[in-house]
Amino acid sequence: MIDKVVSYFDPVAGTRRMQARAHMAIAGSYVGADRSRRSFRNWFTSGKSADEDLLPDLATLRENSRDLIRNAPLAGGAINTVVTNVVGTGLAMRPAIDGEALGMSEEQVQAWQRSVTREYLLWAENPLECDSTATQNFYDLQDLAFRSALINGDAFGVLPSNQVAHCLYATKVQVIEGDRVLTPPDLAGKGNVFGGIELDDFGAMAAVHVCDQHPGSVRIGKKPSFTRIAARGSQTGRRNVVHLFKRLRPDQHRGEPYLAAVIEPLKQLDRYTEAEIMAAVISGMFTVFIEHEADQDQPAPIYGDEKEKPAPELALSSGAIIDLAKGEKVNTANPGRPNAQFDPFVMAILRQIGVNLELPFEVLIKHYTASYSAARAAMLDAWKFFRVRRAWLAANFCQPIYETWLAEAVAIGRISAPGFFADAGLRRAWCQAVWLGDGPSSLDPLKEASAIEKRVDIGVTTLEEEVAAYDGGDWETKHKQRVKEQRMRREGGLLDAAPTAPSPDFPPDPD
Repeated sequence: MIDKVVSYFDPVAGTRRMQARAHMAIAGSYVGADRSRRSFRNWFTSGKSADEDLLPDLATLRENSRDLIRNAPLAGGAINTVVTNVVGTGLAMRPAIDGEALGMSEEQVQAWQRSVTREYLLWAENPLECDSTATQNFYDLQDLAFRSALINGDAFGVLPSNQVAHCLYATKVQVIEGDRVLTPPDLAGKGNVFGGIELDDFGAMAAVHVCDQHPGSVRIGKKPSFTRIAARGSQTGRRNVVHLFKRLRPDQHRGEPYLAAVIEPLKQLDRYTEAEIMAAVISGMFTVFIEHEADQDQPAPIYGDEKEKPAPELALSSGAIIDLAKGEKVNTANPGRPNAQFDPFVMAILRQIGVNLELPFEVLIKHYTASYSAARAAMLDAWKFFRVRRAWLAANFCQPIYETWLAEAVAIGRISAPGFFADAGLRRAWCQAVWLGDGPSSLDPLKEASAIEKRVDIGVTTLEEEVAAYDGGDWETKHKQRVKEQRMRREGGLLDAAPTAPSPDFPPDPD
């Protein structure tokens, strides 16, 4: 109605109102997409695909991330905190086969799982058996692969079959840094190779192209060569490559470093900290300057000239009295350090960094001076993130490697698993396992123990689950050890003898 009234009295103004409404209809209704606003004029965004956004910058992101790990304590501390809580002493494998699907009784399931666990430990705890470099056991390889994926964005585990003398198994694990997986020059520009990963028609990883040397290494006279490694064997379907990365967008084929979004604030904070340290050191030196009136007849000395020697320095000492020349006076330098605002400013920046890294402020800087409730809330929030990452590591690195090892163990006859290679469903039932790691630290052990006891009593959890969450241990092993210890303590006279039941011929006196 207003537009009609305006158009009746002023057709020109009415036309302008109609044009403005048409522009608004075309532009949309979101303020966040209105590029005519002053705050958006210097905001440059990208509408490219996941690979086109990431791959051109990936090499620089890795270099910056590694430099921060080496030289910035906060960045290195964040990575170490995540690795320590997610991997810790290593994720332990516990078989959890589907006995019902396999037609096995509970006793048969328990016996098979104990046998497989012993056999697996022969491979996992011996570097000669599991590591292609014969350097680390499988728990150390978990740490290496997970740390490399956080720092560089992704890591690759190649599973060569290499039978070494005096070793039971040929399956080995070779962790390869993400920098070495590159697109060969002769394949550049082809539509099915992205960042060294060759895709099949459905977008799955068909092969990886691995350079024989790190792109940053210098080998005089040696031209880099590439090896194509198929993701799976063409005839057996055996897994040859494990790619550990966090996919954040569909059609993303390489991972971004864990610190990617906070590289700049971490670097600036490191520079600011270094500047404040230097200022505090200079302030602690208590530098004194001697001011004097210049003689108009004498030119100012040029200390860069070898013929002119600077005046001797005057050293300060306890209780010293220094007689200055006429026209000279003392002036001290006061940089005003330490800076009282340094700590509040750094803490504010660290809170923002912690939000992106999913690490609460208290966990990021190991600062537990608040109340018990606040510290516990921070730890619980952090452990949500740690558990998610632990499950991700187990599903994408540990479990595929375990299944490859188990297939070899069955093939060479060290483990009996009927139907393992004949039926995919049975094979899946044989391969099921859970991966247990170190439990969270306890802020108040007495309260934690009381809570565990209450949960077990009311039936919301079991002793097996609580032991696994506490330290990743096996409840049955602990139970057997406790029975043994109690029997030995009783036999040694440290505990009272077990009460005997009353004889049925002589019932106890009711009084």
